[in-house]
Amino acid sequence: MKNQWITFFFGHVKVKLTGRGVERFLNECVRQGMHVWDVRRVGEDILTFRIYVKDVKALRPIFRKYECDLTFVGRGGLPFLQKRTFRNAGFALGFLGFFGILLLLSNMVWNVEIKGAKPDTAYIIEKELQKMGVTRGKLQFQVPNVEQIQWQLTNNVGSITWVGVELRGTTYYLQVVEKNEPEQEKALPPQNLVARKKAIVQKMFVEHGKTMVQLYDHVEPGQLLVSGMYGPENQPTVTAAEGVVFGETWYDSVVEVPLKTSFQVYTGEFFHKHYLRIGNFKIKIWGFEKNKYKQYKEEMTTHSLRFLKWELPFGYEKVIVREEEGAMRQYSEKEALTVGVEMAKVELKKKLESNAVILSEKVLQKQIENGTLKLKLYFKVIENIAVAQPITESNIQGD
Repeated sequence: MKNQWITFFFGHVKVKLTGRGVERFLNECVRQGMHVWDVRRVGEDILTFRIYVKDVKALRPIFRKYECDLTFVGRGGLPFLQKRTFRNAGFALGFLGFFGILLLLSNMVWNVEIKGAKPDTAYIIEKELQKMGVTRGKLQFQVPNVEQIQWQLTNNVGSITWVGVELRGTTYYLQVVEKNEPEQEKALPPQNLVARKKAIVQKMFVEHGKTMVQLYDHVEPGQLLVSGMYGPENQPTVTAAEGVVFGETWYDSVVEVPLKTSFQVYTGEFFHKHYLRIGNFKIKIWGFEKNKYKQYKEEMTTHSLRFLKWELPFGYEKVIVREEEGAMRQYSEKEALTVGVEMAKVELKKKLESNAVILSEKVLQKQIENGTLKLKLYFKVIENIAVAQPITESNIQGD
């Protein structure tokens, strides 16, 4: 049996041969170099077989030599399909045009719905979406993907805590969670202010209550700083002590800084590759240049084609290939010391309140071991050391 793709491409006809000597006729066709297949005997002195369209003209000389009747009873393949297509070109072009327009419209952005946001916040989000190109009539291939839209909105719109972005069909759905406004301060219950750690008092700002320590006093954890009771001892007035007491506190820190560090950096050189994706199979359509980079990183963006509400197994994939190179960073002991101190400060600030201030630092110990500078540091910090302690009935009777 001939290859079906080849027979389709070249075109073929089915021949009905009737009369005496049909076998000799068929043998002569083969001797003339014709490709004959699908030979069937359908009756006495009646044969059917198939030949390529290009061999039809060669049948005439053979037909004259034998007393046989020859009839064409079928045809098929690309040449005949093209003729039928040309005869119906208007219908075919109309169908292709309709399908193309429908496919194009199915991959456009037709609506953006924002839920969970106040009108002013929704307006700000719409403006940010316009900057990113997420607008009606825009092709989905031309806008950032869902993860990028979500990341940019979260970072650029300060009034939202979180936003979920979902693409369903031709519509982007955004679910917004706004930041909660601070609640009005409630009336505080009766309380004292006590020290939460060892410190030397440096500043005090007391709004309510009776101050129990002086500047530069050394205080211990749990020591009373501001009392919420004042007046006669037998019948004191109880209130909520409020204020801040800044004290000098101390912290130790251990840091390790490698003197040599290797890492990867971009060189600035890159090129693009574009693919047509069919299921899990990819066909490159652009970017045929050979990758000459020894070290590189690929960033891939994929867009799937849609037809109405269905996602098709076809898509477009863009790959950015960026060249990388290895870099070596080497510190002297002095440079590593400076970096280590900054690293320790950054870690310490994560533990402190926003109004705390680092006064000074001191290197207690340093040594180089296996190419790493090991530091033990001592920090002086000014921070609020006052914490609230509720006043109970037993506290009043005890006092």
